Amino acid sequence: QVQLVESGGGLVQAGGSLRLSCAASGRIFSNYAVGWFRQAPGKEREFVAANRWRGSSSFYTYYADSVKGRFTISRDNAKNTVYLQMNSLKPEDTAVYFCAATRGDRIQTTDMEYWGKGTLVTVSS
Repeated sequence: QVQLVESGGGLVQAGGSLRLSCAASGRIFSNYAVGWFRQAPGKEREFVAANRWRGSSSFYTYYADSVKGRFTISRDNAKNTVYLQMNSLKPEDTAVYFCAATRGDRIQTTDMEYWGKGTLVTVSS
């Protein structure tokens, strides 16, 4: 089983920044899309950001409208790690953030094959 471990969550004031990390077992990034999802109390888990390689040279990045211009997803293949740089954080960003991976064509909550256990991000107003 592919294992994903998130880290970097914490408490931050509105307008601040955090960087989340997702460390993956094995070398999966050449075949898997890897992304971030989040779940706030009482709400459904929602898509945040993802990226994937398609073919040998094409790299695609996807963002939810709610985080465009504020969050940046990136990969460090040497470390087998995916990052989520979160800037200009808002109280509504408060949630448990999950790393997830899939080899499928669809990147949605119900389509991801592997999940980490999450890291809590709390943004104070």
